[in-house]
Amino acid sequence: MIRNLYDWVLRMADHPNALWLLAVIAFIESSVFPIPPDVLMIPMIIARPSRAWLIATVALVASVLGGVLGYAIGALAFETLGQPILAMLGKADAMAEFSTRFNDLGFWAVLGAGITPFPFKVITIMSGWTGMPLGTFIVTSILARGIRFFVVAGLLWGFGAPIRDFIERRLGLVFTVCLLLLIGGFAATRYL
Repeated sequence: MIRNLYDWVLRMADHPNALWLLAVIAFIESSVFPIPPDVLMIPMIIARPSRAWLIATVALVASVLGGVLGYAIGALAFETLGQPILAMLGKADAMAEFSTRFNDLGFWAVLGAGITPFPFKVITIMSGWTGMPLGTFIVTSILARGIRFFVVAGLLWGFGAPIRDFIERRLGLVFTVCLLLLIGGFAATRYL
């Protein structure tokens, strides 16, 4: 079953509309979608290493734009729903303290979530919710997502054939590790 899924993703990665699909996935992953764009980006680069930098650029631009949407969701949802509810419960002061602590570490929170398997949408929404300066958020998102996507692209571009061979020989192991990283990222959101 994993082999069929892998072969299907590789076929999709070589499809003429694959860049558009990657852009959509990267955009919505930064605000609401649970699956990271790497799931499509990596096979796309493996299938066509000559397009590695273009693929990474599409993922970067779409992810940052999706992050701005996540920021807006956090900013708008907090102002219209969250704040009145917290005030009614007498928790407005506690949220102000949390907001200050998050913004003190905001650069590092966005950078860490943008590079690691931690769900980026959590940080994008929290950044808007806590009122992190939009400029800081955008610059940090560009830096973090750029590092993540261009390091992956560079590694696959430089070592594509051996990596593809490794993945294909140990597909079950690679799938399990990726699944554990994804689950670990979601588990980490509980402790943020």
